[in-house]
Amino acid sequence: MCTACACGTEQAAAATATTESGDQSVYSVSGMTCGHCVSSVSAEIGKVDGVAGVAVELSTGTVTVIGAGFSGEEIRAAVERAGYRLAGTAS
Repeated sequence: MCTACACGTEQAAAATATTESGDQSVYSVSGMTCGHCVSSVSAEIGKVDGVAGVAVELSTGTVTVIGAGFSGEEIRAAVERAGYRLAGTAS
C-alpha cells in the first residue's frame, strides 16, 4: 500500500515520458511507493518551464528530467507540490 498518499495501490515499475531534446538531470526523490506517486511527481515536474520530459524509476527513487532552462530549486518545488521530498541530485 502507498504510504505517502494512502491510495492503496501496490508499487509500479516506472513511468516514462518521451522527450525531444535537452540536457538531462537526475534527482533522488523520497517517499514514492506506487504508481500514483509516480504520476503525481511526473505531472508536477512536467509543468516546470523548460522541462521536455520526465522519467521516474520507482524502484530506485530517481527522477530523470530532460530539458533546459529550469533550476534545481524549481524541480524541488514541483516535487514538494506533489507531496514528496527531493533527497538530492543522483548524478
